[in-house]
Amino acid sequence: MPLSMVNPGQSVILKSIRWGSKLRKKLYDMGLTEGVKITVISDNINGAFIINVRGSRVVLGSSLTNQIIVDVI
Repeated sequence: MPLSMVNPGQSVILKSIRWGSKLRKKLYDMGLTEGVKITVISDNINGAFIINVRGSRVVLGSSLTNQIIVDVI
């Protein structure tokens, strides 16, 4: 399921990123790698998500959260 479908407070495991190699590498450098646990802190009406990954908070836009595929824990 895409990360955009996850509710605040829910934790998931990153399965894959379906985006170009440049952006995928940037996300990998930020700690978003396959198998990492992600907790959604909040989402807003505009589709931006605040997530917790490896102890850091990251803000992702709606177009990106649609391309990040996760599994529910």
